[in-house]
Amino acid sequence: MAGYRKLGRTSDQRKALLRNQVTALIYNGKIQTTEAKAKEVRKIADGLIALAVKEKDNYETVKVTARVARKDKDGKRVKEVVDGKKKTVYDTVEKEIKKDNPSRLHARKQMLKVLYPVTEVPATNAGKKRGTQEVDLVKKLFEDIAPKYTGRNGGYTRIVKIGQRKGDAAMEVLLELV
Repeated sequence: MAGYRKLGRTSDQRKALLRNQVTALIYNGKIQTTEAKAKEVRKIADGLIALAVKEKDNYETVKVTARVARKDKDGKRVKEVVDGKKKTVYDTVEKEIKKDNPSRLHARKQMLKVLYPVTEVPATNAGKKRGTQEVDLVKKLFEDIAPKYTGRNGGYTRIVKIGQRKGDAAMEVLLELV
């Protein structure tokens, strides 16, 4: 007997479906799906959240100096003429960055194996590439979701039954983060 539900799909289709639903759950906080799919998605999502809770504070802050191009009010680089050539003017800036420890880096890569990249499009530019932003779901897991569940030992998701679907009478559920 298999340790998972096959969901009537081939293995590559099933993996893609589950990855897609886990990504949607982390991004939106809740999804509506069938009961069988929800139980499979719950296993994966709980594992990712447990990993995030375990590794959320496993980093060190490091001060770094970097050269950054100076920009004018329009956001364009400032150029100055030196020896008859235009050269960009650079400023030295000191920044504090988070440097992952090896176990947190491994956890991040494990999460990226499951989560799809999500692109957020603003409502004003619907259908256009300009203004779109890549959402970092791993950062969201570490910084937003994991701190809420620090004192909790598992059970990060909840399944609420909605009722039967009209077309095929499959049990519909709402899968949400607790």
